[in-house]
Amino acid sequence: MIGRIKETLTNKIFYIKERIRSHFINVWKREDGMGVVEVILITVVLIALVIIFKKQISSVVNTILSKMSNQANQV
Repeated sequence: MIGRIKETLTNKIFYIKERIRSHFINVWKREDGMGVVEVILITVVLIALVIIFKKQISSVVNTILSKMSNQANQV
């Protein structure tokens, strides 16, 4: 009787281990995470560009805001 219970538990543990292993293999093979990596890389590049061209971007924004302010005062 105890041998049968031990064999059943061993089989269940083996089954659970195989399911977990199979799950991790499937997660590793899936490429869903690649989209996240691409978004992160694009974000890093955009932040780097903003840092590099900070002065030029600031001058353009200031010019646009001053023109908007002048035109709003004329109305």
